[in-house]
Amino acid sequence: MENKILGLHHITAIAGDAKRNFDFYSKVLGLRFIKKTVNFDDPGTYHFYFGDEIGSAGTILTFFPWGAGIPQGRRGSGMATEIGYSVPKGSLEKWVERFEKYNVIYNKPAERFGERYLTFIDPDGLKLELIESATPDNRKPWETDEVKADIATRGFHNVTLTLNNMTGTAAVLTEIFGYKLVSQDVNRYRFVTNAVENAAIVDIVELKEEKRGHVANGTVHHVAFRVKDDETLMKFREKVFAAGLNITPQIDRNYFHSLYFREPGGVLFEIATDNPGFTVDEKLEDLGKGLKLPKQYESRRSELEAHLAPIN
Repeated sequence: MENKILGLHHITAIAGDAKRNFDFYSKVLGLRFIKKTVNFDDPGTYHFYFGDEIGSAGTILTFFPWGAGIPQGRRGSGMATEIGYSVPKGSLEKWVERFEKYNVIYNKPAERFGERYLTFIDPDGLKLELIESATPDNRKPWETDEVKADIATRGFHNVTLTLNNMTGTAAVLTEIFGYKLVSQDVNRYRFVTNAVENAAIVDIVELKEEKRGHVANGTVHHVAFRVKDDETLMKFREKVFAAGLNITPQIDRNYFHSLYFREPGGVLFEIATDNPGFTVDEKLEDLGKGLKLPKQYESRRSELEAHLAPIN
């Protein structure tokens, strides 16, 4: 595990209405709501975290719900365009039934790289996929009253980046992050790291003529890759910087420590640590229950609580 990128850490997207976002991911998809905090750069906006029981890296989907009526984003080049979750083999038909029940927009199951997958759209237009992973996924799922272990998501399977030209991005993945190109299906290229068993795949779809995407409601804001600790994080900072890319100083996000850089294809990448984790300010059984504020905003708690819409 030393000094390696350990697959995906989290993926952050933009949503509109906070309650609708909370209901869809915690109830329809059955993810655990693990943290209710604020956008550290804009404390009048929530930052939601969903994941497995403990918020393991590789299961964490986060949202900035900017509020109802925000401008709609557009999927396109220079962005992450699909988020893939791993689900058990044989579960897609049950997910189709579930999506019918909850009026979720979906496409009928298809196959890619020998894996069946089901594409669907969240209430804000974010595109996701449930994928019956070809490799065993023994991660322990979070279960709800309606979403049991036989169908529950295990965490991320992959993320898909759409790019006009993949050369620079592929170089970051292979030369800096340690991924290998393992397969190709027409213009879709699959990169995998052997450092971890799951959340280990990045797909690139190369579309030379695709218009640039617009990051707003219903789109991915950034993709975070996982490292073990701060020491490894700073080693990767040196590597990214040496490749001639601009990268931020280390930023404390309370639950992990981060670096950000825009890779050559235009996608905002983050590298994030396992430490300190989501139980740093709440007990495991209480994750997601309270509004957790970084210390710089604690003095504004009553004002922020009055402004932020109740969700749970």
